[in-house]
Order: sequence, then structure tokens, then C-alpha cells
Amino acid sequence: MSQLASFLETIQPELMNTARLFGFSEKDFADPPLFRFTAEENGGKYQITFTDGERQVSGEAEIPTDADPRVEALHRKRSARRLCKQTLYWLCRERTGIHPPWGSLTGVRPTHLMLEALGEGLSPEEAVARLTKRFDVTEEKARLLSRIAGVQAGMPAPGDGWMDVYIGIPFCTTRCAYCSFSSGEIGNGKLVEPYLEALFAEMRAGKEILRESGKKLRALYVGGGTPTALPEKGFRRLMEEMLSAFPGAMEMTVEAGRPDTITRDKLRAIREAGVKRISINPQTMNDETLRRIGRAHTAEDVRKAYAMAREEAIHHINMDVITGLPGETEADFAHTMAEAERLKPESLTVHTLAIKRSSYWTGQAELLPSGDTAARMVRMGAETAEKLGMRPYYLYRQKYMAGNQENTGYALPGHECVYNVDIMEENSHILAFGAGGISKRIYPEEGHIGRAPNVSNIEMYTQRVDEMIARKRELFLEE
Repeated sequence: MSQLASFLETIQPELMNTARLFGFSEKDFADPPLFRFTAEENGGKYQITFTDGERQVSGEAEIPTDADPRVEALHRKRSARRLCKQTLYWLCRERTGIHPPWGSLTGVRPTHLMLEALGEGLSPEEAVARLTKRFDVTEEKARLLSRIAGVQAGMPAPGDGWMDVYIGIPFCTTRCAYCSFSSGEIGNGKLVEPYLEALFAEMRAGKEILRESGKKLRALYVGGGTPTALPEKGFRRLMEEMLSAFPGAMEMTVEAGRPDTITRDKLRAIREAGVKRISINPQTMNDETLRRIGRAHTAEDVRKAYAMAREEAIHHINMDVITGLPGETEADFAHTMAEAERLKPESLTVHTLAIKRSSYWTGQAELLPSGDTAARMVRMGAETAEKLGMRPYYLYRQKYMAGNQENTGYALPGHECVYNVDIMEENSHILAFGAGGISKRIYPEEGHIGRAPNVSNIEMYTQRVDEMIARKRELFLEE
């Protein structure tokens, strides 16, 4: 098998994701497949041709070279796979006439491409032009990336000498119908104490890993699940253990996503631990939708939680909302945005609903709004953020998103979340604790990321926490 053929041997899932942008499905890749391609090397270029039996589209790209054979192989594989997906994209575009807003970008973090272009010395205008021409990204989306890159340029720069910390609490009061995270309903709470004991042991070991690695603590993030779903005593212990193991972070965030889990004692524990940023996430401010998606709170609970947090001197609250929730109209989303303007969070994350394989709504794509409706809701979110004085600072995309849109984080100047940028841009080492956490080590020279995943099952995690610790030590301390 040639090197090029080996690079493309496992490309089919990515090709299916590309074709899905145009309404094609897995059956179009069954035998005999609708799309076929040939690939060859010729004159220092990769050349790929796709056909659907009636049309034919060809593409080519320079074959990358590098003095380091490992880096060269990595770049060649990336170039070949990108060319293969783009060539299929142009065939599907010609066949259907559809223009997805993010063009041919699937499985790629869009801001990477903008930052890459700027890093090569291109001006913002030139970078926008490259993305619109090379990847068929709409000008609206390319300019959004340009704005985000500008904001990120003013944030604390990541580097090999820094490490982020993530602490995961995989419990919620109820499970949302769209959720695909490693979390479970807290139920009678019997798993809480064993889980916390295992988590604290892992965190204490992580403190030593951080010290031995010689890295400095950058950002700390407590997520889930819903950390504030823990009982008050357990939550306060979590804050104390967190501060003992990982003092001195430049930024700390605690997700308090469900307003019905927030109490004054928990807010005081957050404040006493030195945490400046929390999230209170309504997702929608329409009670009927909240019931439909499985949230056990009301819009009024959100308002009360915000008021309580302000009374307890929490000065940075993030709000998450979701566009494209089943049954919601543009008027419903406009109501949520009006409520956001009244509550005045310091940051706002506008998500687009993505129905993933492990969620309750899997296989019910008909629940999603039309692409045009989703796009108008996303624009409404951007307009609300602008009215609140916020700027876009990070963005990411997922499979199966309504209207092929995106998730964008907005913040008031100086309120951008460093951890959010780090996790999305994958440019910082991360020590992750708890069930489902994935520790990451960045190898910048090779363009490679090493991973040490924790098991997702809560009971298995508590039984195998020593193994999770060993995985981290191997990743960060053994060459």
C-alpha cells in the first residue's frame, strides 16, 4: 500500500460527515457507493478525483515536506485527508447547489485556520479572503473568526510552561433530553461520597504531578454534570480540596448551571475559595420548553438565582442558551434574549442544538428547525451580545448541528474565559480529574496531542482511580 493510500484508508467516516452537510446519508456510502474517488501523487502534488457517476471533480495540493520525518508524515496525512474531503465537498456542492455556511469545514476547529493564516503574516482581510476562497466559508462566518482571533490576541498567551486543571462532577438533578455528556442523575446520592473520595485522591496525586512536571497552574475549571448538584457539605469539601491542591490559578470557574441547585451556602463557598466566575445556564427562558427538555426548574428560578448570586458578590456570571430547541419559535428565542438583556450576565454562550448519538433525541433530526431559522436565531444571539457590550472570543462546532451553525462565546472586555479558549484551541496542557475527564499533553513541535482518558462510568472510576492516576503520570512525567 502506498503512503497516500494508507493516509486515506480510514477516511470514510469523515467523507460521510462532509456529504451529510448536503443531505446525504450513510446509505449513500453503502455498496455500491454513490461517490467514488481515485488518489495519486504526481509532480510533487496529491491529486484526488471524485465522481458520482455523472459529474467529476478534481483537486490537488502540494505534498508537504519537513526535515523531521515524523512531522512530515503527520503534515502529509493531514493534507491528503483535507484534500479528499474538500474534493468531495465541491462535488456535492455542484450536485445540490447548497452552500453550507461553514463551507467544507468538518472535523476542523475553524479558529485554527484563521490563526494559522494570521500567523503566516496575512492581514485580517487577507485571512478572511483565504477562508472564503479555499474552504468556501461564507464571509459572515469568516469575519466572525477574524473578530475572535483579534480578541484572543489580547488574552494571556498559552505556552509549554503552563497547565490547566479540569475537575469533573458527573451528577445532575435530571438529565436533559439533548445531553450526551458523561453524567448521571444524582438520585438518592449513594454514589456521591465514594465518588468524591476517589476524586480527592486523584486531585492530591495530580498536585504532585503538576509540581514534578515543572508547569505553572494556568486556569482551573470545575464542570460536569452540575457541580452544584452536590449536597452543601460535599460541595464545600470540593471547594476546600480544590483550593488546597491547586492554589494560585490565574482564573477559576465553577459551573452552577442548574438554578435549582444553587444555595447561598454554595455561593459563599465559591466566593471563599476565590472563584470569580460561575455559570448559571437557563438554556431557554420559556417554561414550556424547559419542561420539554427535562429541566426541573422554571425561568423564575433563573431570575432568583441571578439575584442571589449578585447579593453574594459574584461579579462574573456566564449564561448559556441554546438555539434550535424543539418546539421553539424565533419569538420564543427572542424572549430568552430579552431576558438575557435584563439579567445582564458578563458573558453569554450561544449554543446551537446538536442531537448526538447518546442523547434522548438521537435519530429525531426532524425535531431540528430549518437551517434558515437556526441561522436567524444565531444572529439574534450575536445581536444581543453586542447590545450587552460583549465581543465574541471563542467558537466551536459539532456534528448534527441545526442549520450547520456553531457555538460562540461572547464576553465583556476583560471577562473572557481562558479555559474555554484553551480547551477549544487545544493549545494548553490539561490535567483532568473525575469520571470522563481527558488529560491532554501538547507536543507543539510535532503538532501532536497525547491523551490520558479517565473511564466515564462513575462506579468504575471509583474502583480504578489508581489506574487513572498512573495514566497521568505516564503522560506527563515519562518520556
